[in-house]
Amino acid sequence: MNIQEYFGRISYNKPHTDADLQTLTAIFQHHIRAIPFENLSMHCGETIDLGLQSTYNKIVRKKRGGWCLESNHLLFWALQELGYDICILGGNSYEPAERAYTAEINHILLKVVIQGNSYIVDAGFGGAYQMWQPLRLISGKDQPQVPGIFRFMEDNGTWYFEKVKRKHYIPEQSETPYFTDTPGMGNIRKIYRFTLEPQHINDFQELNTYLQVSPDNILQKKSLCSLQTTEGLIALVGWTLTEMKYNYTEDTDLVHITTLTDEEIEKTLKDKFNIVLENKLVP
Repeated sequence: MNIQEYFGRISYNKPHTDADLQTLTAIFQHHIRAIPFENLSMHCGETIDLGLQSTYNKIVRKKRGGWCLESNHLLFWALQELGYDICILGGNSYEPAERAYTAEINHILLKVVIQGNSYIVDAGFGGAYQMWQPLRLISGKDQPQVPGIFRFMEDNGTWYFEKVKRKHYIPEQSETPYFTDTPGMGNIRKIYRFTLEPQHINDFQELNTYLQVSPDNILQKKSLCSLQTTEGLIALVGWTLTEMKYNYTEDTDLVHITTLTDEEIEKTLKDKFNIVLENKLVP
């Protein structure tokens, strides 16, 4: 494994001598715009191995993406190589349909400490809930970014991560902007909760296996691939391609939705996400 090869994969060619916030932010943004959040391996008969070398080969050499366990693990390695004070944390994601957080830890995120300040860095949430910059770990403070306003709330050692939702304007469907998400939830979208207890990648081995075999989790039910762009994001879920432009007009995101044919899937993965699969995808 080679940090320069990783930099080549994310098209990063600026100085990185200082393990400071500015460098962290730049590397992070290159990472989320080059490496898709995707679970396509599960839908084309491949097994996902959590070993770092395996993740590195898949994402850096084969130019694939990965889910949180892979993408954040690779980022953890890269930032550690650069001298950052970093640790892995575990999160419980929020299930809007259940209106509850998962009982078991099912997400991995990173905490970086710079000059005594803690930041949360997470390149593995994908879609519209993907942060674009490291977020200061501070309770109750609104932290506006291009994707929206993020905030943490702390209660008794448990941290809650949430985002203020924007309206979505979908020209193909309606003339008026509206909120897409569960109605009646207001404009706050809970994302996940976590504690500051450090974890090791091996603590997620069981989860990694479970997510690949359990029929009732969302990653089994849907093939997902999403990538952050300079203006918003693109996402392929099953046969549905969504292209989103943030803050198209005030407090409203522009959303284009297209349904693809089987023949268009492969071309779209290559053109939009720079992904060429070795095995046949069954969306």
